[in-house]
Amino acid sequence: MTKILENVRRELDRLELPDGGTVISRDMVRAMRLEGGEVRFVLEAPSPEMARRMEPLRAAAERAALSVEGVTSAQVALTAEAPEAPAPTLKVGRHPEGGSASIRPSGVKSILAVASGKGGVGKSTVASNLAVALARAGRRVGLLDADIHGPSQPRMMGVTDRAQSPDGKILTPLEAHGVKMMSIGLMIEEDRAVVWRGPMLMGALQQMMAQVDWGELDALLVDLPPGTGDVQLTLCQRAQPTGALVVSTPQDVALLDARKAIDMFNTLKTPVLGLIENMSMFHCPQCGYEAAIFGHGGVAAEAERLGLPLLGALPIDLDTRLGGDAGRPVALEDGAVSDAYARLAERLVQGGMA
Repeated sequence: MTKILENVRRELDRLELPDGGTVISRDMVRAMRLEGGEVRFVLEAPSPEMARRMEPLRAAAERAALSVEGVTSAQVALTAEAPEAPAPTLKVGRHPEGGSASIRPSGVKSILAVASGKGGVGKSTVASNLAVALARAGRRVGLLDADIHGPSQPRMMGVTDRAQSPDGKILTPLEAHGVKMMSIGLMIEEDRAVVWRGPMLMGALQQMMAQVDWGELDALLVDLPPGTGDVQLTLCQRAQPTGALVVSTPQDVALLDARKAIDMFNTLKTPVLGLIENMSMFHCPQCGYEAAIFGHGGVAAEAERLGLPLLGALPIDLDTRLGGDAGRPVALEDGAVSDAYARLAERLVQGGMA
C-alpha cells in the first residue's frame, strides 16, 4: 500500500505548475489515502482565486494517479487556504459611555483645541501645518480630526490607509510626516456622509480620544468642527484641554463668530491660549505686491481688546492650498509660510503649551 502511494506521489511530481514547481514540490497535496484500489487526496490552492483556475490540474492529477499500477479509481478534490481573518473592527459612532468620566489620554501632556466660530477660515489647514511644524521642532505630536461631519485631515496629511483595531477595542493611529493622527475619515469611505445626531458625535469623539493608542505625546492637537456644539462641549467637559487656539481671518464676519467661540471656551472654563490670524496677507510671488484680501490686523486688534496674545499671523498663498490638496503640508517645505508656522510652533513650545 505504501509503495502504491509513493508511486502516486512520483507521478504527481511530474505535474508542473504554470508559475513553477509541481504540486508535490509546492506542498499542495493533502490527506492522501488508499482504500482497496481507490486513491483519494486533496489539492490545496494558495488562494480561492487560484483554486477556481485549477480544474484542469485537478483532472490531470486524477489521470496521473490512475496511471499507477494497483490504482483502480481516483478522487481528487480542490480546496484553498482559508483567507486570513480580518482584523477586528471597532464600531465607531455609538452613544457616549461613562457619564462625566475623563476621556483624556494618560500619556498626553498637552491637549490643544484648534477652533473657530465658523467654517472657511482655514482652521484645519492651520491644525495640520501646526502639527507638522511642532513635529519638525522635535515634539511628539498627535492630530485628532474631530470634525466628524467634514473630516479633511486624511486628505491634508496624505493618509489613505484605514485605521485598524488589532483587538477590536483599541485603535492604532496612523502616522504621517512625524505626526500620529486619527480621523473618522480613516474609518469610512471618502465620499460617504456621516449622518449622525449629537449623541453619536459625542460617542465618536470619546472613542477617538480614549480608545486610541496615542502613546506618549507632548501635544495632541484637536481639529474641532466649526461652531459651538456637542463635540466642543464633550471635549471641554471630559478631556480637560490645556487650552484653545482660536483661528480667524481678519474680516469682521469671521471675527463675529470667533468671539462666540471664545465665549464658549470661557463658559466651559477652558483657557483661550491665544488667537491666530489666518489668511493675513497675500504676497504676490511675481511682482512682490502685498494684498490684504480679507483685511489686515483685525485679529490683532481683537486680541488686544480681549487681553489675549496674538500667537501668529499666517499669510495666504497658493502653495498652502496645493500642499493641502496633495497631502503634503506646506510646513514641510522651506519658505515664508513654513517659517510662519515654525515661529508659531516655537512660541507654543517656549510658552509650555506644547
